[in-house]
Amino acid sequence: MLLTPRPRIPRPRTRRIKAALLASAVSVCLIAASAPSPATPLGVGDRLFPHLGNPGYDVESYDLAFTYPGTNTEPLAGVTTIDAVTSARLDRINLDYAHGKVGSVEVNGVPAAFTSAGEDLVVTPAEPLPAGSWMRVTVHHTSDPVVAKDQDGGWVQTKDGLAMANQADAGHLVFPCNDHPSDKAMFTIHVTAPNGYTAVANGLPAGADRTRRSTTWTYRTEHPMATELAQVSIGRSSVLHRSGPHGLPVRDVVPTKDLKTLEPWLKKTPDQIAWLEGKVGRYPFETYGLLMAEAQTGFELETQTLSLFERDLFTEPAYPKWYVESIMVHELSHQWFGDSVSPRTWSDLWLNEGHATWYEALYAEEKAHKPMEARMKAAYRASDSWRAAGGPPAAPKGPKPGQKISIFRPNVYDGAALALYALRQEIGRPAFERLERAWVGVHRDGVASTADFVDLASGIAGRDLSGFFQGWLYGKTTPPMPGHPDWKSDAPQARKGA
Repeated sequence: MLLTPRPRIPRPRTRRIKAALLASAVSVCLIAASAPSPATPLGVGDRLFPHLGNPGYDVESYDLAFTYPGTNTEPLAGVTTIDAVTSARLDRINLDYAHGKVGSVEVNGVPAAFTSAGEDLVVTPAEPLPAGSWMRVTVHHTSDPVVAKDQDGGWVQTKDGLAMANQADAGHLVFPCNDHPSDKAMFTIHVTAPNGYTAVANGLPAGADRTRRSTTWTYRTEHPMATELAQVSIGRSSVLHRSGPHGLPVRDVVPTKDLKTLEPWLKKTPDQIAWLEGKVGRYPFETYGLLMAEAQTGFELETQTLSLFERDLFTEPAYPKWYVESIMVHELSHQWFGDSVSPRTWSDLWLNEGHATWYEALYAEEKAHKPMEARMKAAYRASDSWRAAGGPPAAPKGPKPGQKISIFRPNVYDGAALALYALRQEIGRPAFERLERAWVGVHRDGVASTADFVDLASGIAGRDLSGFFQGWLYGKTTPPMPGHPDWKSDAPQARKGA
């Protein structure tokens, strides 16, 4: 994600974790079911979102089916089918789900009881499930596109339809799931919409069944994906196709009326992919493209194989060309850093955002003559203030109440990129570049942690770097910059009322 720090322009601008005991603030209505009491919300104990995700099983695949009613203010009908393998004996199955109505649930084809607990849908199968067994859970539900109080993320209402923004923990506002990036799975997504609309989702198209009034579009991923990276676009859109490096299918989704305006930007993507392949290796997925949504989100988002952008980023003349291109590269970089290699916990977010910011800045340096060193020196000056406000890069402070995306602070963007700059200064450019390629190669299609990065970096450098990383990733203040002893960080200003 890029919470874009854009210039002020005089025009209107209107990602296993869940917050415990928010049921009273969440629009969940579970119908006609009974289950043994008490049902309790569970989680995998993520430091930032302790109740997100659920223990006891690993999801292998999701099959999502949505029916769009032709308006983005009414709920979509949904059927979510989850195939998983149990890792423990389960008397109950907890799923993350918090913004819709559940009509029925089946486990292995047999009706199951269900109820709600916090932001969990708690399912009681007819018979307990033994450890090491396969299970299929099918949930018939609705999916509400209207954001509820104290929620952020999920469906995004565009001018002509819908898109998704499920980061950091909002996938379960759209469909029942195990909503933590450590449990990646394959996805099949079906969207039925009235004729005249176009639906596009992650992965490659797998058919379109047309009737007199509607079309059902199907897409499948070829690589596992975290729930926070799911994307569905429904709108009066056009899909543009072109080829990237090695014949990679590149497809962009844009409002039909804006085709000519946006094409000069879209045609840059193949060269940007080639540039990044030259830095970190071959693009990791089956396709890529930009989804340009006519919506005001305040951010761009690296949804897997189809990154979400505000259309206005490309149509506002006040944004310099180099700046827009660097943001395109930021989200593209995430396909390697964050999507292919996903964070084991949300405290590992710096691995996503720090790397995406790094390649954003490196692209600006190489293509637009914007020196990396100048940007890093400015970041160093602000770094102590960022750490005081948001925590060190690998131990960020938790989100503000009702603002789950507030974990996306400068400390995990330029603050984390600054730590990567310090690492390059410490081990040298050749070793750093080998590390970057090795990181996305070793952990492709998987999840990885800060400790994994430290271990790999130490192995490539040929020496223990744990002390170096301790200061740069966990210290309350910013360590001296290798090679730049003159760089200074401003003291954090005292907050009002402190």
